[in-house]
Parts: sequence; C-alpha cells; structure tokens
Amino acid sequence: MLSRPLRHPLWMPAPMHPLDSPQLITLDAVGTLFGLQESVGTVYGRFAAEVGVQVDPAALDVAFFKAFRAAPPCAFPELEASQRPEAEWRWWQGVAVETFRRTGVLDQFADFEAFFAPVFAYYATAEPWCLYEDVLPALQDWQAQNIPLMVVSNFDSRLYGVLEALGLAPFFQAVWISSEVGAAKPDRLIFERAVASYGASQVWHIGDSWEEDVRGAQGAGLQAIWLRRDRPLLPEPAINESVAVPQIADLTEVQVILRGTA
Repeated sequence: MLSRPLRHPLWMPAPMHPLDSPQLITLDAVGTLFGLQESVGTVYGRFAAEVGVQVDPAALDVAFFKAFRAAPPCAFPELEASQRPEAEWRWWQGVAVETFRRTGVLDQFADFEAFFAPVFAYYATAEPWCLYEDVLPALQDWQAQNIPLMVVSNFDSRLYGVLEALGLAPFFQAVWISSEVGAAKPDRLIFERAVASYGASQVWHIGDSWEEDVRGAQGAGLQAIWLRRDRPLLPEPAINESVAVPQIADLTEVQVILRGTA
C-alpha cells in the first residue's frame, strides 16, 4: 500500500493566497482514493497465461499506458443510459486489444473477447485495488466537519461497485463519471455538472493528475489541490511553475490547509 508520513503541504514556487473554506470537496478516484495492488501489465499477463499466451508484464505495462493515452475519452454523450455499459466494455476492450497488439501477441488469442471478459469483471471487484491508508482518516475528518464530498472520475460505471466494496460509498453524496456525464476530465463540463448539482460556490477538487485534475478543475473555476503520490510508472507532467497550486503527499495534509482557512 502506498502511503507517506504526515508532513506540511508542499507549495508551488509562486505566491499563494489563503484559500476560501470549501463548501464542497470533489475527489478523483483511481490514484487518489485507491490504487492498484498490481500493475495492469502483471494482471493482463497473468490472465493471458491462463489462455496460453505468454507476454512480459513490463512490456504490457508500457504498451498499456501508451494505448490508454492514445484512446479517445471514455465518454459517450450521444448514448442512452441503457447503451453505456456496452460502450464501456467496448472502450476498455479496445484499449486491451491495442495493448496486446503493441506487444506483438494479439494474434495468439483464439478468442480475445472470451479472454477479456474475466479481466473486465476483475476490475469491478475490490481484489485488484488497495485503499490508501490516508483516505479513511481524511474522509472521516471532512465528514465530521460537515463538508459535502463527491467523486469526479474518468472511470466507468464499475466505480459504484468498487466504492461499495472498499467501504467508501457512504462518504459521498454523489459520484460523477465520464461515461455517464458524456465528458471526461480535463473537460470542464464534468466538473460543472458536479458543482451545479449541489450549488456550491467554493469548491476544492483533489486529484493526482496534473492535466486532468489540476488543469481541469482550474478551467472550471474550482480550487485545485494536487495530490502527488508515488506513482513511478507515470512520467512527470510538464507543469507551469508560475501557476500556484497547493501540493500534498497524502489526503490528511488537507487538514493543514483547512486549519489555515478557519
């Protein structure tokens, strides 16, 4: 499980002004509330071996991130609600197909859909995910302060079950996912929909992605807080050092910021 000791928040090298107290806090899901027990490449490789396809997990990791970044947003604004589960499945299957194509073994699968079905189902359970140690203390603190909480994520409808399985669902008033909203972070629409549903004017958004969470939240007029967990597979983003953004190493550090707004 990834965690870091509590310490004072880190700040971008630019002047910071005191933050207004939040009327609502929205949070990213994967990489913020919970992470992977094993890399995607390790899981894909294990499931592939069960159907007789041998492939290096490290190569799958590299291929997956390239395929994931090259895919269009997991958002389906033109579809009816009944059509979204199939669209989500097809979207993720497309990423998986491209992952194995990039590693040169796609043609070794006799039936790729049959292979992918249990992989997709696996990520709808609690088993592949680890709840970060700082999450429950932070959520409990915010709940005790009567700060409403929502999730804003580029995940799909499997997220509802994962939040339930990890014991997180009771903390959130609403969950906003890209496949249902029809827009994916950093598109401002997904943030605006979440905020409009509650009617708050002072909103903090916390997430681990510079582009999706920080830049996306800023574009929607929210106060962004950048959660910088140790995620070695992800490259450092090209950031604008002149943009003042609070940085934290874990969610409990938000309490330091909150005390500063009291």
